[in-house]
Amino acid sequence: MASASLQFFAFILALFGVFGDIAATLLPNWKVNADVGSNIITAITQMQGLWMDCTWYSTGMFSCTLKYSILSLPVYIQAARTTMVLSCILSAFGICITTAGMKCTKLGGDTDSKNHACFAGGVCFILAGIFGLVPTSWYTREIISNFLDQTIPESSKHEPGGAVYTGFISAGFLLIAGVIFCSSCFKRQQGAWIYPPKQHHFPSTEQESNAGYNLKDYV
Repeated sequence: MASASLQFFAFILALFGVFGDIAATLLPNWKVNADVGSNIITAITQMQGLWMDCTWYSTGMFSCTLKYSILSLPVYIQAARTTMVLSCILSAFGICITTAGMKCTKLGGDTDSKNHACFAGGVCFILAGIFGLVPTSWYTREIISNFLDQTIPESSKHEPGGAVYTGFISAGFLLIAGVIFCSSCFKRQQGAWIYPPKQHHFPSTEQESNAGYNLKDYV
């Protein structure tokens, strides 16, 4: 029962991780630059994401521009696109696989098949967490290095946006969920190896000999 509730808790964490991973991939605020200027009325907030760049004006106007060209983008943005999409795909596969392998569901067949499914889903979650953690770390490093560079003007410097923090948290949720799923299946298999099921041997020969001896007594 404790293992089933722990798997359910890991599944909830994985769901939050999947939704956060998708949101972080699509959000345009990976890095933000707020230019107030001399007048608060003309304040501009520039946001840059993996797929589009958006500008928000204090007057209420909001405009976005898609990044159509892939080769013109920096290497870290291209890598972030690829790894975040892979993270979303792997986490979605993990959700489907663990749904069939969890103990609280009636899918997946026997106990061994469920354990294998949970282990495979846990591996998918761990890989998805790694693929989500690498681009967010690399992206944050580029933002910090550009911010500390004295040769770059202040108007071109940015700070990490909400999408980066969402990516970090989602990757952490996926990693925790994957470790829980894999460890629960591994402990169960290890217990089966250490403590094999006892085999009951019945002394059939002795019973037959005793039965024959008793029959001889009646002769």
